[in-house]
Amino acid sequence: MAAVWPARVSGHAVTSVEDTFSKHSMTAVDQAFSPPSQTAPGIRAAIAGEALIDLIRLPGGSYLPCLGGAPYNLCRALARQGVGTQYLNPLSRDRFGRELAAQLLADGVHLARPEPVQPVTSLAVVNLGEHGHPDYARAVSSQGLVEACAALPALQLVCTGALALDARDAAIYLPWLADQCAAGHGVVVDANLRPSVMPDLAAYRATVHAALGHAHIIKVSDEDLDHLGVLGADALARAQHLLATNPQAHLLALTLGGEGAWLLHRSGAQCFAKEAQPLLVVDTVGAGDSFLAGLLAHLLRQAQATGGADFVPFVEALAADACQQALRHALASASLCVMEQGCVPPGWEAASAWSRQHLAAQDPL
Repeated sequence: MAAVWPARVSGHAVTSVEDTFSKHSMTAVDQAFSPPSQTAPGIRAAIAGEALIDLIRLPGGSYLPCLGGAPYNLCRALARQGVGTQYLNPLSRDRFGRELAAQLLADGVHLARPEPVQPVTSLAVVNLGEHGHPDYARAVSSQGLVEACAALPALQLVCTGALALDARDAAIYLPWLADQCAAGHGVVVDANLRPSVMPDLAAYRATVHAALGHAHIIKVSDEDLDHLGVLGADALARAQHLLATNPQAHLLALTLGGEGAWLLHRSGAQCFAKEAQPLLVVDTVGAGDSFLAGLLAHLLRQAQATGGADFVPFVEALAADACQQALRHALASASLCVMEQGCVPPGWEAASAWSRQHLAAQDPL
């Protein structure tokens, strides 16, 4: 788990991180906030939440800086899967913010707020126990998010989760999710709890549950279910309970790390997939985000293949075999990610090829 601080409180770490980033071309960084070439009509997914710098402690005591934040990783992963994607939050004018923006644009992500803002980019220091309030450059309002989405005529779904579900930001994200439901857009919530950085866990859990109440698609891990206090004898039973208690939701994805994943549908259909052979895991950074991107990309392609059906009714009527195909593509996306250092989401073709060429177990027993 990570402790999160604004960059200004960790002066020595910031200096070393900036030295590491200095190897990148200043031209690429300085051009990060130039207008993207993709036009708004092609954007089908809009993502809101944190973008930050993960400082991963290495065995020798130094720190490896990685661009991160679950919603940020999801944007990159969706775009690499061929989904027109917009990132709704602003990014800082500091060097880290420009690096974050440059990578988004390199992956084909649209920036809803191309003008940089003053708040500094946050650092997330992995494996430290201190608590700190996430202070990512989130200078947004609920109305601002609503207006950004209203300007996207082809928008099919919105997604948030992780640090955006902090109770102190509930007035920003919960009304926006309610508005997106009313607008007919698919709402996806990735619980992705970060309890170590939240001072009021009861309020945090309540806000996460409130967000899940707006979702058509829910993603949780077995650890998320533990943190949320969901009832059930095991992870699958708890996931079934969570789906049952959120009647708005049509689909729930449960990830179990190396033990595979489940996809549960409101109709009662349940699919399971797990890689049949062990993977050469480098690290798991971004694996859950790549999984979710693979799932959503496959569902969006299926909906488009059926004549461009609206996303929410399509998911509501999803057949069991379509669920299994989407789950397999999601698992392949995560598998390819864990075999790279840091978050390196695969493209559509790579994930499709992996799922064709590698068997997956479809029976948890």
